[in-house]
Order: sequence, then structure tokens, then C-alpha cells
Amino acid sequence: MECVVAIQMDHISSIDIKTDSTYILALEGQRRGHTILHYEVKDLFLENNVLYANTQKLILRKNEKNFYELLPVKKTKLKDVDIILMRQDPPFNMNYITATHLLEKLEPNVFILNNPSSVRNSPEKLLVTKFNKLMPPTLISSDEKEISNFRKKYKDIVIKPLFGNGGESIIRVKNNDQNFSSIIEILKKMYEEPLMIQQFIKEVTKGDKRIILLDGEILGAINRIPAKGEIRANMHVGARPVKTKLSKEEVEICNVIGPELKKKKLFLVGIDVIGGKYLTEINVTSPTGLQEINKYEKKRCEIDIWNYIEKAIKYEKN
Repeated sequence: MECVVAIQMDHISSIDIKTDSTYILALEGQRRGHTILHYEVKDLFLENNVLYANTQKLILRKNEKNFYELLPVKKTKLKDVDIILMRQDPPFNMNYITATHLLEKLEPNVFILNNPSSVRNSPEKLLVTKFNKLMPPTLISSDEKEISNFRKKYKDIVIKPLFGNGGESIIRVKNNDQNFSSIIEILKKMYEEPLMIQQFIKEVTKGDKRIILLDGEILGAINRIPAKGEIRANMHVGARPVKTKLSKEEVEICNVIGPELKKKKLFLVGIDVIGGKYLTEINVTSPTGLQEINKYEKKRCEIDIWNYIEKAIKYEKN
């Protein structure tokens, strides 16, 4: 079954093919004979209530120095494609939200991974609060007094922008840190939204596990060890991926949240777990880690994902 697949992503030139998950998803789709179209959020437009994108056919290669070719721009009615993969990185801003509203117009005729309305309603640092019992102590607030009281109670805290990504602006603040007020002042100037504040989990030095779920089921996992002197376990800031095995507690976390993700049609999700018991984020936008899981678990996640997509498409068309 040959399909037309449109990938909504950051420009292909910006990716690192040695680590990028979207690259191997697109490469596998191409290997299966699907036509791959590339476009960015800025290329979406609605004309007389018909959703279009200025797309370019994407041809991928495994040659690191010359890994892609984009054919000339074509105005494409997105209702005519079979599959859309939403794979652009956050931030979760109004451009992102607008794109989800526009893509909703294609339902139920186009299979979209992940479901746009569910993505919009599931910012990763807010969706996780549905599972409060699995989280470390957490405060969401922009009130300095409330944040100060939280710090006094838990002594050692981490402050994050609520809609940030990739470890950006994550700051650890200890109880005796005299820069506390300045840190809050700077973050409030940088971000209009409330901040997320959590008790610091010392086990993060032993790693932050990224677990990929496909339709609510465990696909694979890796552990990410922060670089020396860092608390952030994001690989693009120097964290080191290592092979891991999930504990019973971590499997149970997946079992608890899996049905909710499935219900929301959040087909491909990455969750972050620290210390074997603390769920810190649920990434629904463009979860990464597939290449690292492939390496350490000696598998090809992209095959499982495409098998799932093709089965879903076949089922919907029947």
C-alpha cells in the first residue's frame, strides 16, 4: 500500500541524521514506497476553508554529507494526502496551537500522528499532572511568594518554563541560594506563562529514562546520563545515552498512563522517568530517542511504528 505522507517538521537541513528520530521515520516510509512530502508550519494556509501547504517532495539518502534532496515547491491540498506526521519541535506557542486547529479540519479523512486536538490539549508539563501520584512534589505558579514557600518546604528545587523544551532554562535552586529572587525575576521576564517548580530528585545523576510508547504500549527505552556538572538529561546538552532495563515500577507507570494516551489518540509518545518512580514529562509533540533505542536494544523502532500506521490506515479505509 503506497501512501502520500506529509511531514510537518523543522527544515530538514537543521537535523542531525545520526540522532534524529524524524529522519529514520521518513527514511523507512520512503523504503516502503511511500511518497514523502516536507513542509514547515509556516507553509500551512487556509484558503476558502480548504487547508493547503506549500510542500516539497523529499528524497532521503544515508549519505551524511548529502542526505536529502527537496524537489520544487508545490501547492498541496492536505485532504488529498494519506498521512501527516506532526514532527516539529516545540516551543508550544501560538504558531503550534494554530497549526493544530488547522489540521483538525482534515479529520477523520487523514491519519494524523499525533491527533492534533489532543496534542493541543496536552502540553507535556501539564498532561503529566493528570497522574499526580506518579510525580515528584510539584508547583505551577508565577507567584514568587508561593515559589519561595515551596522552596522552604522542599529545600532543593528545580524551576522550569511551563512550555519550554529541550532542557532550556531549567535551573536548580537550593534553599540557601541568594540568587533566588533574581532567577525568578529573569524567568518571569522571559516567559509570560507560569513556571513549573519541582522538588529536585537527586537520582537524576544516575539518569533520566526516556520510554517510548506506541499506542499506549512500551516500544523501547534508554537511560540518559547528565554530563558532569549538569542536572539536565537532554542529549543535545551533552547527556549520554546508555542501555537500560525497565523496572517493575517503571512498567507499571506505563501501564497506568498507556490507556489514557490511547484514548486521546496520542499514538507516539515519549515519557521521562527519574529514580524509577517519578514521572516528570509526557512528550507528545515530537518525541525523540528512537535511534538510541535502536542502537542499545538492537531493534528498529521505525519498522514497528510504520507497521502500526499502515495497519491503522488500512483499518480506517475499510
